[in-house]
Amino acid sequence: MKPTDPSNDLEAKVILQGIHVELTDAMTSAMQEKFGRLLAKDDRIIRINVRLHRDQTIGTEHHYVVTCQLEIGGPDLIATVDGREPYELFDAAAEKLSHLLERRHGLRKDKRNHPGPVELDAPLPKTAD
Repeated sequence: MKPTDPSNDLEAKVILQGIHVELTDAMTSAMQEKFGRLLAKDDRIIRINVRLHRDQTIGTEHHYVVTCQLEIGGPDLIATVDGREPYELFDAAAEKLSHLLERRHGLRKDKRNHPGPVELDAPLPKTAD
């Protein structure tokens, strides 16, 4: 059996797309670094889709939108950030996804540690003292 290469696993789980923009090697490595940290946090993550969209040109500067979809058991987590500097947007989107992931983990712990009251249709039998 051949040992798995973690870099191949990272490339398979972090899917990067550029819409109306060409992704450079520096952008690709920055996105894989930022979103690879999320994969290390939680092993239940199936895949992370990251889309960098150049929306429009404002004067001489471009406007970018980064949309991230984190596929995990249950509803997907989605974070959207917009601005003018794509590298800052990668940081902000990864931070948002991290916050959403921590929030979901906290909700799961609350449900596990504090289950709701159980309602029975019949009265409980009396016990002998």
